[in-house]
Amino acid sequence: MNATGATFSISLVTCLALTGCTTTTSDSDSPAVVVTTTILGSVVGDIAECGGVTVETLMPVGVDPHDFSASSEQVAHMAKAQLVVANGLGLEGGLADAITSAEAEGARVMEVAPLIDPLSFGEASSSDSAEDGSLDPHFWNDISRMAEVATLVGKKLAEVTGDGAYAACGDEVHDALLTTDQAVRDILSTVSAERRVLVTDHDAFGYFADAYDFEIAGVIVPGGSTLAEASSQDLAALVDVIREQQVPAIFSNIAVSSALADTIAAEAGTSIAVVALYVGSLGPKGSGAENYSDMMITNAQLIADALG
Repeated sequence: MNATGATFSISLVTCLALTGCTTTTSDSDSPAVVVTTTILGSVVGDIAECGGVTVETLMPVGVDPHDFSASSEQVAHMAKAQLVVANGLGLEGGLADAITSAEAEGARVMEVAPLIDPLSFGEASSSDSAEDGSLDPHFWNDISRMAEVATLVGKKLAEVTGDGAYAACGDEVHDALLTTDQAVRDILSTVSAERRVLVTDHDAFGYFADAYDFEIAGVIVPGGSTLAEASSQDLAALVDVIREQQVPAIFSNIAVSSALADTIAAEAGTSIAVVALYVGSLGPKGSGAENYSDMMITNAQLIADALG
C-alpha cells in the first residue's frame, strides 16, 4: 500500500484502540466471510480485520467480474461461510448459480448493491445506448455509496458473529471512505464544467457521473456488461458524438482489451487519448490501485489529467 492508501486504511491496531474489537475465528479451515469482487474484498477486509474473521475474495486481481466462474473449492467455501458478500444486480453473472447453490445450502448471502438506492442505467447518463429501467450494479464508483455499504456490512458481521464490535468497525471504515470521497472531489475540481464529459468502453460510470457531476456522452459497448457487443451503427454514432463534442479521451477498462477503443479513437480522427481505468477490479502491487481507496484516487487523477 502506498502512502496515500495508508491514510484511508483501517489497521488492526487502530481498530483495537478505537473500538475494543475482539478476535473471532472460523470453526473450520473455510473462511468465515467470502466476498466476490476484489473491490468489495478490500472494504470488507478492512472491517473484518478489526475483529479477526478470515476473509476470502473469490476473484483474483485483474479479472473482469462479468466473466468469472468459481472453482469447486470456492463454491464449497461459500456454502460453509458465515457470510457471503456479493455485489448483486447481475454483476457476477458467472457466479449466479454458485451463489444460489450456497444460499440453498444455508449460507447467508448479502448482496449489497440493491441496498444502497441503486440507479437505473441511463438515470445519470445521456448515452443513447443505456438500458433505461434496469438497475446498474456499478455502485462503487460513488464512494459515498461504498461508505454506506461499509456500515451495512459491519452491522451484518456483528449479527452473524455475535460480536457487536464489527458494527463500530464498519462505521470507522465508513468515515475513512468519506475522507477518500473528499480527496477524489478535490482532484476532480480541476476539471472545468465544459470538460466533464465521459466516453467509456461500457456503461459502468453512471454512479460516478451522478456523484461527481459528469456527463456520459456515450459508451462503446451498450449496456452494463463488458460481454455485450456493439453494432456498427452504434459505433458510427459514437464517432460522430466524439467529433461533435470534441471529446478529449475515451476511458477503457484495464481488465479487458482496449482494441475497440483504440479503433474508435483512430476513426474519430481527433487527438483523442485512450486512458485505461481500474473499473471492476483492483490493480496489482505497484499499480497505485491495490486497495479500494487508492483505486478511486488513481482513477480520479487519470480522469482529471485526461480532461483537464
